[in-house]
Amino acid sequence: MPMESSPLHWYALSAVLLFLKMFAISLYQGWHRISRQQFKTPEDAAFVGRPAAAEELPQVQRAARAWANDLENIPVFLALGIAYVQLGLSAAAAPWLFGVFVAARVAHTLCYLAGLQPWRTLSYAVGIGATLGMGAMILGALF
Repeated sequence: MPMESSPLHWYALSAVLLFLKMFAISLYQGWHRISRQQFKTPEDAAFVGRPAAAEELPQVQRAARAWANDLENIPVFLALGIAYVQLGLSAAAAPWLFGVFVAARVAHTLCYLAGLQPWRTLSYAVGIGATLGMGAMILGALF
């Protein structure tokens, strides 16, 4: 089967896109810190000749919560994705399952940063649905 239609292709593409999404959160945090010259970490503040801030900027705090949510969801997706690929599961379902998860995580982050409810919860649920779908297919293949 051509690489473009293999689950490995969709898994690898998803992994890279999720990395870029998480890296974008770091850039977002850095941009807010640098543009306002406000750093909580003493050595970072001293580097720009400023006193350390008592707390992080609200945008940085919100981004940190989005990042933490990623750390609760993306590793599970990546682990299940490896099992999905190794078990040789449906090539037709792979772009849907992997693509929906990535799109849902991007939407979740954008909604988190913008403070949009119920869209943040809805995008979270869609991502969980894709992960549960993968898990069900894996269990179906094993039993």
